[in-house]
Amino acid sequence: MPYFEEVKALAAQIADWADLRHEQEADIKAVMKRLRRELRRAREALATARPRRRIREREPNELSEIRALRPDGPRKLWDQLHAKGLANRMRGAWLGRAAGCTLGVPVENWSVAAMEALARQHGMAFPPEDYWTAHPQPDELRYGVSPTRAYLRGSIKEVPVDDDLAYTLLGLLILEEYGPDFTTEDVAAAWLKYLPAACTAEAVALENLRADVPVHTAGELNNPFQEWIGADIRSDPWGYAAPGWPEKAAELAHRDALLSHRCNGVYGAMFFAAAIAAAFAVDEPLEALRIGLTEIPAECRLAKDLLWALDRTRELTHWRDARAAVDARFAGMHPVHTNNNACLTLFGLHLGQKDFTKTIGVTVAMGLDNDCTAATAGSILGAILGAEGIPPHWWKPFRGTARTYLLNQPSFGNPALVKRFSAVASHVWKS
Repeated sequence: MPYFEEVKALAAQIADWADLRHEQEADIKAVMKRLRRELRRAREALATARPRRRIREREPNELSEIRALRPDGPRKLWDQLHAKGLANRMRGAWLGRAAGCTLGVPVENWSVAAMEALARQHGMAFPPEDYWTAHPQPDELRYGVSPTRAYLRGSIKEVPVDDDLAYTLLGLLILEEYGPDFTTEDVAAAWLKYLPAACTAEAVALENLRADVPVHTAGELNNPFQEWIGADIRSDPWGYAAPGWPEKAAELAHRDALLSHRCNGVYGAMFFAAAIAAAFAVDEPLEALRIGLTEIPAECRLAKDLLWALDRTRELTHWRDARAAVDARFAGMHPVHTNNNACLTLFGLHLGQKDFTKTIGVTVAMGLDNDCTAATAGSILGAILGAEGIPPHWWKPFRGTARTYLLNQPSFGNPALVKRFSAVASHVWKS
């Protein structure tokens, strides 16, 4: 339930009353004019309200200030790029991300009870151990490209469309077109070139860019979503570009995230980018996540939430208890916020115990923005296990191709993606 449920309920009642009186030809022009004026004033007051001083001091947006508030960390895990085994791990990271996302999409943001009912109705295990076999709306198009049936077992012919995957591919294009020294302005140019549409914070930033709002304010103007999960789901290409170099991955993620997000929204991208980069060099998922924590401010809200989650792993043994713990800690937080979903991703990696099927299965089962969380968990574990550690039933249906909604980029070859990301990584390490 939202923090201010009564405000939403009151707004809905007002709208319903306005509809009724309008239909009855009542004279409501004056009250509606006054209502709009007061609502705009309230919106402006909330948009310009300053966070508490201690929050401002602990949660800067500039990279140099963020780095000054980091805890000690390894920064680099290798002295030079480890080419041996990189292709296997890169392939594992991408296919792991694609599999986790594809499993989560049909039940994105569903309640646990609804997911359980779908599994029970169609004789599936829950948490799922394979792709879903049925859906109540199989013909509904996602991003105008892939119908829901394209995410279901027996009908998957390629990696189907999703924003969680499109941004990974867009990140590759940014790195190839602008190089590892790309700027936030370059990210903006790529969005205008390749993105037909976006959601939440990205949609606001894209609309602002199209209206010629300056790049460094596009993520602030009219954007109450600036700490939601959008930048977090864009973190993977930066980790793939800097394997073994978490500090560099976090830096790349910062440049990208700043276009649409602020504070914990930015830190979520930096944290996961660093963790993914670390996953190429370590053998345990939670070790990668602990390294990721060393690239964000030690006292920011996200860091505290993740440290809480790490502490809870000592006692949590079941995914239901993990979801209940998140619900209790984050009561009122939106289900697509960065912080609550980051904790679910951590719990999924902990409970999965390096078993790929179990990891993405329980991550989806815990719900919230579960195509995002399962994609990230799959990416991290895939980088650790390599493609050889992912059961074939998760990746064989993709048949070597990934579909996308990016303008003039309808599809990518999965083997080519591995080579292209590996080439970018080599370039980053030489820069």
